Amino acid sequence: MSPERTPILKVSNLVKRFGGFHALDGLSFHVTPGEILGLVGPNGSGKTTAINVISGLYAPDGGEVTFDGASAGGAASHRLVHRGINRTFQVPKPFLSLTVRQNIQVALAYGGATGAPSIAELLDDYRLKEVADRPAADLNSAQQKMLDLTRALATRPRLLLLDELAAGLNPAELDWIAGRIKALAATGMAIIVVEHLMGFIEQITDRVIVLNAGKEIFEGTLATAVREPQVIEVFLGGEHAR
Repeated sequence: MSPERTPILKVSNLVKRFGGFHALDGLSFHVTPGEILGLVGPNGSGKTTAINVISGLYAPDGGEVTFDGASAGGAASHRLVHRGINRTFQVPKPFLSLTVRQNIQVALAYGGATGAPSIAELLDDYRLKEVADRPAADLNSAQQKMLDLTRALATRPRLLLLDELAAGLNPAELDWIAGRIKALAATGMAIIVVEHLMGFIEQITDRVIVLNAGKEIFEGTLATAVREPQVIEVFLGGEHAR
């Protein structure tokens, strides 16, 4: 395997339990630099739990998470940020009393990454320039999502985890953010996308992992996945079959 195709993240037989419930039950997958990988599946299939474990929000109960050749499972989120992993959340978590600019300044200072983008670049690239000096609490949902994304990007991640970033965006915004995500991948950033919008997933991903009950049931392109009987059965009648 050539260096550029060596996985930057490997997840092996990952297990996460909540009481007697196995949210992840032996999940394995990988992602390479410059690749956009989609995690899809019905509600409760383990998508966000996988993101939470990889980003350090939860410690795994079994299996391994390896990032850039070193163990990452169970490491604290702030340590993983400095190693090159960052994320967005389903519900954005900005500092509501701080302005947009101040939120990004905090992320830049905290990340301390060499070659991190400037505040001006982030404000311009993610359509936040006009609201730069407004408190984050005053932003609409789409703007808060973009602020969440810019704060992650300010730490210059090599692995970016996007948890339902597209939810609530209109068609024009979806096309625009799809272009931005693909441009990030073109720089060599590895990206994992958890999303319910299958059209958006099809537009941006190189490959998808379909989850059900904490396990992988399919790996490949979305175009192939939708023809697989097991995948069709899992999604039949589900909200993401829209």
